[in-house]
Formats: sequence, structure tokens, C-alpha cells
Amino acid sequence: MFIIPEEVQQIVDLAHDFGMNEIHPSAAERDKTHEYPADIIKQLGEMGFMGMMIPEEYGGFGLDTLTYVLSLAEIAYADASVAVIMSVNNSLACYPILVHGTEEQKQKYLPDLASATKLGCYALTEPGAGSDAAALRCRCDKLPTGDWKINGTKMWITNGPQADVAVAYASADPAARHRAINAFILERTMPGYGVGKVEEKLGICGSGTSELVFEDMVVPQSAMLGKENKGFHIAMATLDGGRIGIAAQSLGIAKRARDLAVQYAKERNAFGKPIAALQAIQWKIADMSTRIDAAQLLIMRAAQLRDAKLPHGKECAMAKLFASETANFCADEALQVHGGYGYSKEYEVERLYRDARITTLYEGTSEIQRLVIAKSVIG
Repeated sequence: MFIIPEEVQQIVDLAHDFGMNEIHPSAAERDKTHEYPADIIKQLGEMGFMGMMIPEEYGGFGLDTLTYVLSLAEIAYADASVAVIMSVNNSLACYPILVHGTEEQKQKYLPDLASATKLGCYALTEPGAGSDAAALRCRCDKLPTGDWKINGTKMWITNGPQADVAVAYASADPAARHRAINAFILERTMPGYGVGKVEEKLGICGSGTSELVFEDMVVPQSAMLGKENKGFHIAMATLDGGRIGIAAQSLGIAKRARDLAVQYAKERNAFGKPIAALQAIQWKIADMSTRIDAAQLLIMRAAQLRDAKLPHGKECAMAKLFASETANFCADEALQVHGGYGYSKEYEVERLYRDARITTLYEGTSEIQRLVIAKSVIG
């Protein structure tokens, strides 16, 4: 049994209150307009939620993974779009720089990312390289000067339109696959860095997703993150943290869907009584609640293993797989409880239904999670 420490619960409660008071009231409007929540992200940065695990010496609060994921779930409960912006900045931008960056890189980038003065993104996926991350075609060629020239296009980059800093991956020899991949810290202001097509998406419409285009982009050796030809290892290790972040986002969506279903079931009358009195509805609530609790336990286990610096790749994959499928299950069941009203944009469950769908796709599809889990078990 996992007990949430009181000091952790206080921060989680703070995230919940801020989410419902400051984020949730405008979530539906952002879903319609696709407006980036700049003021909210700034406030989250000021409160310490954009760099929760960054040590104080680099401008963060030095909190643990457990506090981060439970807080992220509360932000997702209010608005999944804001949650994924927060998740990417924490898990996919701050984390690899903290773990693999030089002291100079940490001092240069982490304080701004932790405070949301600047926003980070993670540029791995390409038109021909998604689940097969070793198939990168984005090239990094070493010049006689020691600098690197980068050419290529990334796609499906969350925070891409707004990001100031990208942790990006490129290959020195695509034929060598994972053995020649390098990681770089790229800045939006660098010549050759461009934002390409901005995607129109089914859900998560309050967060920006775009292509990033690198054209004859010359960067110094100091832009490389980690050792040469070790970028694939950095990418995969980073995704473990990203997966637990998306699991937490999924948990928030699932909880919100269940709670809205309960509220509606108590208010809606049919056959002379609230539909909450009907066994068919009660079973839906029971199934949603059981899956939610199981998802949270998986997330907390993965977080505590990560904090203890124990192997956690399988556990992160399990948490992401189960929580994301739980988010989709709960959103679907909640819509069903609402009946025809659930299909209307006037009701929040319609947005949750669309927002949930991406969770089984990004940062590793459900199929990839199952491969990770199976390989870990089989050996």
C-alpha cells in the first residue's frame, strides 16, 4: 500500500486548487480557439511547477518524481493541454539537461526552463521515424572546425511552436542507426532553426504541436548533450520519465471523466429516479474507479522506483500503458453515461473524450509499451 506523505499532499492540493480556480474556467475556450495559455504557464513557472525536480542550485525546487506526477495529474484534471506543456518541459527538456548536461549547460538553460522564462521541447520524431526511433534521417555532420551542421525535419513536436529550447536528436550516419545518434541543445534564435507546419489536432488543442525544420544549422560542439554517438541512450532514458508524465496526465483525464459521470448520474432522472440508482450505471462507475486506482498505484510505484534510482523502465511502461488506456476507457464510459448530451460540445466530457485519445499514441504507443514490458519480462 502506498501512503502519500503529508508534505507531498500539500503540494498536490496546491496544484489541484490552482488548476480548478485558474486553469479550468478557461479550458473550454482554449479548446475552441487553440490559444496557447501563456499567462498560466508563466504562473506555473513562478509557483515552481515547470521545473519541479530541478535542484535549487539551478533554480528549481528539487522535488521528487512522486510529487511531480501527482501534481501533474491534478493539472490534467483541470486541463490536459496545460498538463502536457508542463510534462514536456519537466520530463523531456529539463531532465536530460540535468542528467546529461555539462555544468555550463545546466547553468545556462535550467534556471530559465524551471521558471518558464523559456519553454522547452523534445525533438525526436520524424516523418519516417516514430516508434522506430533509431531510423532518424535528420543529419548532423561534423565540420573540420569541430562544429556540427544539422539538416532535417522533426514532426509532432509538443511545445514546438512556442519552445525557446529544443533537446533534439540527429544522426551522423543513418545507416548505423542507434550507434550514430547524437543529442543537441538547440535554441530558437540559432540561424537555421525554423518552425514548420503547426498541426490541427483532434484534442489537446490548447497546446501547440508542430514541425521543426533545421536547415544548414551550424552549432558549436558545446551544443552537444552528452557524449558523441550516445544520443540514442539519452533519448530512451528520457522517455522513461516522459512516459510516467503522460501516465499522470492520463490519470487526471480519467479522474475528471469519472467525477463528471458521477455528478451527471446523480442529477439525471430516468424511469422515475436518478440514473445513479441504476445498476448499469453503477457498474460503469465501479469499473472506472477500479481502473483509476490501479493506474495511480502503477504510477506511484514507477515514481518511487525512479526516485530510489532503481530500474524502472518496465514499470514506467506499465504505468503509461495502463493509465492511457484507462483514460480512454473512462472518457468513453463517461460519455456513455451522459447519453446524447455527452456528444455535445456544451458538455466537458466531449473534450475529455478527444483529449484522452492521444495518450495511447505519444511518447510511445501502447504497442511499444507492450514490447518494452515483454522484453523486460522475457529477457
